[in-house]
Amino acid sequence: MTVRRTALVTGASRGIGRAIAQRLAAEGFDLTVSARADRPLKDTAHELRAYGNRVESVSADMADETQVQALADAHLERYERLDALVLAAGMGAGGELADYPLHRLDTMMTVNLRAPFQMVQRLLPALRTAGSSPSGLGAKVIAIASITGVASEPGLAAYGATKAALISLCESITVAEGAAGVSATALSPGYVDTDMTAWVHDRIDPAEMIRTDDIAELALAICRLSRHAAVPNIVVSRAGGPLWRG
Repeated sequence: MTVRRTALVTGASRGIGRAIAQRLAAEGFDLTVSARADRPLKDTAHELRAYGNRVESVSADMADETQVQALADAHLERYERLDALVLAAGMGAGGELADYPLHRLDTMMTVNLRAPFQMVQRLLPALRTAGSSPSGLGAKVIAIASITGVASEPGLAAYGATKAALISLCESITVAEGAAGVSATALSPGYVDTDMTAWVHDRIDPAEMIRTDDIAELALAICRLSRHAAVPNIVVSRAGGPLWRG
C-alpha cells in the first residue's frame, strides 16, 4: 500500500506559504496548514482540498508557545508521520540599529526562531519516521529565511539577525539528524512580491520582485530530493544590478 506523504505548512494563508502549500497539494501531499487569521486559512484549506487531499487547518499565532504546541499536536493526531515541515510564518519590522525597540526584537525572535525551534523539537519523532521511509526521500524541513540573513541591508539589522539564526538552525538540524534521514534547507530570497513587501513599493517596483511561485518551485524540488542530498541554504536574489541585493 502506498503511504501518502504529509506536510505541515505555517503561514499558509497568503504569500510564500500559500504558494508552497498549493504546490505540495498538487504533488499529492496530505496537509496541515496554519496561519493566525482563521477565515483566510479556512478559505485556503477549502481550495487545497480540490486536489483531492486531506487538509487539516489549524489557526495558530507563532508568538504563542501554547498555540505552537497545539499546532504540532494537531498534525500528530491526524497523521502518523511528517515528510515536510515548511516554516513560512514570520514577521519583519525595519528600524535603525541605534534605537531599535528591544520588545520588537524579542517578538521577532520568538516568531522567526523560537517557534520554528519548538516545532522541530515537537515534530522530530514524526520527521524521523518519514526519514526512514522505504521511498528513500527522507524528511525535509524548509524554512523561509531572507537574503538579509546572509548579506546585511541598512535598516534591517534586527530582522536579518533573526533570519541568520534561522539559517544556522537549518544547518544544525541537518548535522544532528541527517543520519536519520532528516535534513533542513533555508530558502533566503530577496524581496518577494507579497503584502509583506508593500512597504518598499515606493523604491522597488513589485513587477521587479521575485515571485512566490519561484520560491514554491524550489521548495517542491527540495521535497523531491533523496535523503542523501542536503541543501543547507538557497539564496535567491532579484535579477539585474548587484548580485547580493534584496
